[in-house]
Amino acid sequence: MKKHSQEEKAQHLLSLHSNGELLVLPNIWNPIGARILEAKGFSAVATASAAVAAAFGYQDGEKIKWSTLIDIITRIANSVDIPVTADIEAGFADSKSMLKEAIHQVIDSSVVGINIEDSLKEEGNLRAIDEQCERIAAVREVSSNQGLHLFINARVDCFLSDTLQTKEEKIKESVIRAKAYSEAGADCVYPIGPNDRETLTTLRNKITSPINSLVTPNAEPLTTLQEIGINRVSFGPFIFRSCWKKFVDIADEIHRLGDYGCFSKNMMSGPETDVFLNPDSEQ
Repeated sequence: MKKHSQEEKAQHLLSLHSNGELLVLPNIWNPIGARILEAKGFSAVATASAAVAAAFGYQDGEKIKWSTLIDIITRIANSVDIPVTADIEAGFADSKSMLKEAIHQVIDSSVVGINIEDSLKEEGNLRAIDEQCERIAAVREVSSNQGLHLFINARVDCFLSDTLQTKEEKIKESVIRAKAYSEAGADCVYPIGPNDRETLTTLRNKITSPINSLVTPNAEPLTTLQEIGINRVSFGPFIFRSCWKKFVDIADEIHRLGDYGCFSKNMMSGPETDVFLNPDSEQ
């Protein structure tokens, strides 16, 4: 079967945000997760920075090496024939020139989309709007020069910021930033935090560009999010943490010299697992 080119995948990812259907992205952190989603019929794959970092034993917040992140997103992107979008946090780059170099490496990884956030490393602070717009424009410039429409999902962290006190202030600033980021070259905005119907409806009515919403354990049902007009949902680290909890439960049961019911009931067989694994040796 003919593999799709990187640009074909990029254009497909772009189209998935305007076809009237909710794009559902259960975030993964390794190639087998990507292959499972592809086999199950998902249209695209997204990584979660917190899950990738945790898989290597580190906290979120650009704690792993940039080279480690590039290695894993390259492995993921090359393991499937559907679009892969990667959470690169703030690009592991303090300057615009560093960010441009980072984006060159992201494109070389075969990824066709990114999340890029406007939080500063100092807890609770947001990057100035003008500066973040310059960074988004720099990402767009690099991708255009490479002949690729890299999908930019611009995270808006107002609801995580301590600098904004009320919900009304957070909504107002999110709308201002969403408009500015879209004009700078973002394809989608990601006001992370709110998941109640009232706030999401307000944001949807005030923001013209596609919106990504984070699904948390207490979020509105996916059908409701689609009714509101949300274009895309992602699950952040919650799938990873759910799997992690299962592993901890198994470890606790084994440590108590318990029985094997903790994993035998729902365990995949070897042949079932092999379906998602590459039989060839790593090059």
